[in-house]
Amino acid sequence: MKLTRFEDLECWQEARELTRLVYRATKDSRFGRDLRLAGQIQAAATSSMANCAEGFIRRSDKEFIQFLFIAMSSAAEVQSHLYVALDQGYIDQESFQEIYDQANKTGMIISGLIKYLRTKTTRSTKQTKQTR
Repeated sequence: MKLTRFEDLECWQEARELTRLVYRATKDSRFGRDLRLAGQIQAAATSSMANCAEGFIRRSDKEFIQFLFIAMSSAAEVQSHLYVALDQGYIDQESFQEIYDQANKTGMIISGLIKYLRTKTTRSTKQTKQTR
């Protein structure tokens, strides 16, 4: 299947779900009042989603990979912020685990795409060198 839109990317779809979960959690009155933490975790989730889209649109595997690394890092940032939210009592263990697991899933899918793109690029480079 040929991907023609960033919305077709599984990593973007999972990052979108991560963003949805984060925004749902930060709507809580206690969490929502901590504007700095709520803003940071929302920005990290949104960054994961946006960087998948931005990288895809560049049409260069090298640039796409760079953006995917940022997206994966942003998913890890969400996980780190979740600990603060849990420690402050803004979320319960169940919410923490649900969002943490989604961030982990998102990161793993992004990592898999990076590995695929690197392998594809390596094969393409080797073929080009052999035909010269």
